[in-house]
Amino acid sequence: MNKIKANIGTELYKTEIESETNLIISDEPKSSGGQDLGFAPNELLASSLAACTAITLRMYANRKGWELTDVKVEVSFETNSVENKFKIVRDIQLLGNLDEDQQARLLIIADKCPIHKILTNPIEITTELN
Repeated sequence: MNKIKANIGTELYKTEIESETNLIISDEPKSSGGQDLGFAPNELLASSLAACTAITLRMYANRKGWELTDVKVEVSFETNSVENKFKIVRDIQLLGNLDEDQQARLLIIADKCPIHKILTNPIEITTELN
């Protein structure tokens, strides 16, 4: 199982997030008392979907030998606290010499990215205190 570690000290709300090989900073915006030093947690979630989508489409097009020169993914999101719902809208722009069938296939492949699958299927979270 992959592990991600997050550590927050006394500096509001700067959080260091580590994998085995990388470190990023997450923070809250100044309007929420943070310093805006990094992505907010909900932005990290949306950026995971955007990055995974772009990578998945690149891998697929490369395997097929298609002339995909650029993939641009924009993810917007909003939280509706009344309905307890998080809405995500993903806009994809495919650049290159692609016909309509290739573009349609890539749109289908976008939904096969691992993060999309995680977000659209039941998720089980187990919390333990160490």
